[in-house]
Amino acid sequence: MSESKQYVMTYEGVKKLENELEYLKTVRRKEITEKIKVALGYGDLSENSEYDEAKNDQAFVEGRIVQLEAMLKNAVVVDESEIPNDMVSVGSKVKVKDYEFDEDVEYTIVGSAEADPMNFKISNESPVGKALIGKKVGEIVEVVIPDGVNKFEILEISRS
Repeated sequence: MSESKQYVMTYEGVKKLENELEYLKTVRRKEITEKIKVALGYGDLSENSEYDEAKNDQAFVEGRIVQLEAMLKNAVVVDESEIPNDMVSVGSKVKVKDYEFDEDVEYTIVGSAEADPMNFKISNESPVGKALIGKKVGEIVEVVIPDGVNKFEILEISRS
């Protein structure tokens, strides 16, 4: 018997997934059902691209709904009151000096389900996230990247 993967998440991450799930179940499903009805009105389904597109949209949305429900069912919400202020953990904001680019960067450490690298939300399972977890201000971590090794110095830790 296989165990389901647990998803470590912040409260904010759970809310975001719940909102997406609600939107898909209420708004998107109705939109797609309407598109299918309209496409069926065009007749012959063998060459009906509108129908094919609507059915593909439906399959994608239903798949995403199943995925979101599983993630929420297996979510482990981080209790922010238990996040240590002096140590990096899920839910921490971490300001680091990136030695490769010689710049300061602020990351928020989140669970893999809510990672958003474009907005500096990195997963606790990512190479950088793994290296930072459990560390304190002043520590330097090394992260193996395809080009070699990058160093980060932890400058500041706060709650997100």
